[in-house]
Amino acid sequence: MSLHPIHLTHINLFHTFITNNPRMSSIIEGYNYDIFISYRQKDNKHDGWVTKFVENLKGELEATFKEDISLYFDENPHDRLQETHNVDKSLEDKLKCLIFIPILSQTYCDPNSYAWQYEFLAFLRMVENDPYGKDVKLRSGNVANRILPIRIHDLEPEDVKLFEKETGSVLRALDFVFRTSTGVSRPLNASEEHPNDNLNNIFYNDQINKVGHAIKEIILGMKAFSSQKVSEKTQVPVPPGESRRGKKAIQEEKTGQRKVLNVRTISVSVIALAIIILGLIFIPKLCNPAQQFEKSIAVLPFFNDSPDDENTHFINGIMDEVLNNLQSIKEFRVVSRTSVEQYRGDSKPTIPEIAKKLNVNYIVEGSGQKYGSTFRLRVQLIDALNDRHLWAESYEREIKETREIFDIQSQIAESIASELETSLTPQEIEHFDTPPTANVKAYDAFLKGRYFYEKNISSATPEAIKWFEESIRLDSAFALPWTYLSMCLWRNSATTDSPTYKKAIETARKAVELDPSSGVAIVNMAEILDNQHNFLEAEEKIRLAVQIAPDDPYVLRNAGRFFGVIGRKEESISFCKRALQIDPHNSTALNYLFDAYFFSGYFQEARRVYEEKKLLGYTLSYFKLQRLLLAENKFDSILNTPPPEEDTIVYKMALAAANFATGKRNEAESIINELIYDGASNYYIAFAYSFVEDPENACLFLEKSYSAKEKILTYLKVEPAFERIRNEPRIRNIIDKMNFPE
Repeated sequence: MSLHPIHLTHINLFHTFITNNPRMSSIIEGYNYDIFISYRQKDNKHDGWVTKFVENLKGELEATFKEDISLYFDENPHDRLQETHNVDKSLEDKLKCLIFIPILSQTYCDPNSYAWQYEFLAFLRMVENDPYGKDVKLRSGNVANRILPIRIHDLEPEDVKLFEKETGSVLRALDFVFRTSTGVSRPLNASEEHPNDNLNNIFYNDQINKVGHAIKEIILGMKAFSSQKVSEKTQVPVPPGESRRGKKAIQEEKTGQRKVLNVRTISVSVIALAIIILGLIFIPKLCNPAQQFEKSIAVLPFFNDSPDDENTHFINGIMDEVLNNLQSIKEFRVVSRTSVEQYRGDSKPTIPEIAKKLNVNYIVEGSGQKYGSTFRLRVQLIDALNDRHLWAESYEREIKETREIFDIQSQIAESIASELETSLTPQEIEHFDTPPTANVKAYDAFLKGRYFYEKNISSATPEAIKWFEESIRLDSAFALPWTYLSMCLWRNSATTDSPTYKKAIETARKAVELDPSSGVAIVNMAEILDNQHNFLEAEEKIRLAVQIAPDDPYVLRNAGRFFGVIGRKEESISFCKRALQIDPHNSTALNYLFDAYFFSGYFQEARRVYEEKKLLGYTLSYFKLQRLLLAENKFDSILNTPPPEEDTIVYKMALAAANFATGKRNEAESIINELIYDGASNYYIAFAYSFVEDPENACLFLEKSYSAKEKILTYLKVEPAFERIRNEPRIRNIIDKMNFPE
């Protein structure tokens, strides 16, 4: 393989700082070159790009620092190509740099290449034993890595894994990759300032500025480290090259240093003040300690690195539990999973962009693999404001019992809490330390069931039911599958006297019995009760669930749905808004807020929610949209809309109503006959007939709906289509029998 480096001459970085501060030179001495940039490419195709990059980066650093800043490359582009070449003394000296910048391409990540073997790996070995180590704590409290990767090509997954394996942390590279929808993937040239043409909206100059700021943060952190080390009275680190001197000589030097302590302390203070001023000028945001920011977190969907997609449910389950643990910490505000689900996959915005959209200050990312009974997990916490790592850890376990899984999830939450200087209460720690089941197979079956349940499509529900039932068979005391099984059965039933619905009641009661502290289980029970028209007990359950889980968006949005059903407009709207404050991009919460406005007669506000859902990339359910058009008297919109591939019964219901409203009774009656033949609910037929002046048929089919115990009749009291006929004696009789609260 023909490989060669890009080479430039070097300038002595940090010379001014070291010369003027000899106490710090005792730590930094031996680092002959400050920033080493390593690049390998099979041909000369991008040599010009790298040369231009270094020139621009040098200018950026010169504008940022008062000290001399140096970038180092080897000088000869054609030497050191042999794989058998031994690292000589000159290269060892060159690798004694403060910051190592690998320019990543597939070629660079070839483990047989010279750069990988004798620069990248050699630097990793060196920093394990030098005074700083690989990770540097910044003045802001964040942590940065002295390896600062620049990516100029999209990497294969195995290349990313190789890099992460060697560094022990997740790859977070600064990207100079110009990507377009036509498949172009090459370095972004300095002259290309048209970000709208590339997928990630990259500005070349912005990326150069990011690199400069990243370098500045690391150097400031290393200066602070040096100041701290020389101020320690217990031990002065031995400078490189002096390890053979005797203890007596070192002690004499320490005695001499004490004589000039006051003078040098003043020097350090002056330099520290200058650094602070620089920071205030150039990177003021970094001068704010992390604890000043709201501890708001988004846990992005974990990436499944397993070769088998069947393990997706397991990786999703780990992510869910990490999120749940973080949500249980009262000092944290954690965005729910449904809001972050839009960022699953590779094609997502940058971390700062995601954080801005979700209104959070911190991002948690992770990836995992599962091979048989062994799993590996890599998780990192990122300061989203500066796109910098605060903490990262890798875990590997053989799963013999669920304790192994939950211990790791607990460690992750506790590490993040520690990094964000958050003290955990005994109750929070107890929550972490209590696995819901000790049966590994039962837990895995539950995760599979939840994976299919969350697809939220009718075709996946039978598969979800199968796995929840399997989980219960393996551990009947495991509460979660009982709750989710009840939800699935409820979803699959249209009437409250069906065998499926009756089984949903039994499983809901069992779930609450097994875990009476679960707000989700209690809310599920409340929804079953209100379908049975037991509104008083349902309200008790709702209020209990809100008391137990006052910040759970699932509990809050379902409380909003319930109060909408019984006609308490303000409570309904208030609960839905609270749910959206916590989980602003949740599609179901937006649906329930739409209902809250719609059932309150606030059609303009409902339309606004509909438009907001479209902006977020969600579609309103066809049923809701058709009802809104009818409420707005937009009958032509319905009459001129072609039939959809799905929801044909809803389409026919709305079409019949629009024909009735526009005086086309014969066409409407023909559609009604089709609905009856299709097995449509009596409620839907009554809905269409409510647009006829004569209320007879609407009353007739609502009576049939009540007799059939149709679940959807719960909305009778607030459905706008029935407003005109709601005071009809036959309708009032139904409402009275349903025992709606006042």
